[in-house]
Amino acid sequence: MTQEALFYAGSNFIAAAGVKEVANWVTALNEYFPAVPWVQFLHHWENVVFSLTAAGFLILVGFLATRKKSLIPSGVQNAVEFAVESLDNLVVGIIGPKGRQHTPFVGTLFFFILLQNYMGIVPTMKSPTSNVNTTIALAACVFFYVQAVSMKENGLIGYFDHLMGNPRDLIGWFMVPLLLPIHIMGELIRPVSLALRLFGNILGEDALIGTMVVLGLLVLSFVKSPVGLPLQFPFMLLSLLFGAIQALVFTVLSAIYISLVLPHEEHAH
Repeated sequence: MTQEALFYAGSNFIAAAGVKEVANWVTALNEYFPAVPWVQFLHHWENVVFSLTAAGFLILVGFLATRKKSLIPSGVQNAVEFAVESLDNLVVGIIGPKGRQHTPFVGTLFFFILLQNYMGIVPTMKSPTSNVNTTIALAACVFFYVQAVSMKENGLIGYFDHLMGNPRDLIGWFMVPLLLPIHIMGELIRPVSLALRLFGNILGEDALIGTMVVLGLLVLSFVKSPVGLPLQFPFMLLSLLFGAIQALVFTVLSAIYISLVLPHEEHAH
C-alpha cells in the first residue's frame, strides 16, 4: 500500500484543511479499486458507513444484554445495567425528577458518541465524529429534541413566552424585541457549539495519531522497514480518556439544554 493510500483522509473538508488521518478499510479499497461502483459508493458515504457500524454494534450489545434477562444479572447484562443506571443518575441529577424520561435519548447519545470516538483507535476503522457532518447531525438531533420537549412541557404559548423572556410587565414587553432575537440566536448557537467542539477535538486526536504513525515510519525508513516505531501508542491511550470526556461533555450539555426549557418548578429542583 502506498503512503498516500495509507494516510489519505476521506473527507473533502479535511483534505482542504491539509490534515491527514490514518486510512481505514474503505479508503484502502478505494485506493486499489477506484473504478468499482460499490467501492465508490462506500467511499462517498464513508462516515455514514462507520456511523451505522457503531449503531449496529450498540444494537447487538443491547440484544445480548436483554436476550436472557435474569433477576441477578451477570456478564453483558450486568455491565449494561450498571452503565444505564449510572447515566440515569447523572441525567436525573442534572434535569431533576423528570430527567428519567429523557435518559433513553441522552444515554443513547453518550454511548453512540463514545463508540464513534473510540473507533478511530481501532486499526482499519475511523471515528465518524472526526467529520463535521456527523457532529452537525448529532447536534441537530439534540436541537430538535430540545425544541420538542419545550413545546410539550410548556405548550405552544409557553414555548414562545420562554423565547420572549417571560414578559410579565411593561418593561418586560418593552424588552421583547431585544430578547426574542437573542434567545433565538442562543438556541441556534448551542447545536453549533456542540458540533464544532466534538468535531475539533476528535479530528485533532486522529490527526495527532496519524502524525505519530508517519514519524514512526520515517524513523525506520533507512532500513526499509514495512512497519514503524509505535510512537502513536501513548496518544492512543490518551484518546481513550479524551474520547470519553468529549462524549460526556456532549451528553452533559445536552441534558443541561433540556433542563433549561423545562417549567420553572423543574429549575428550582
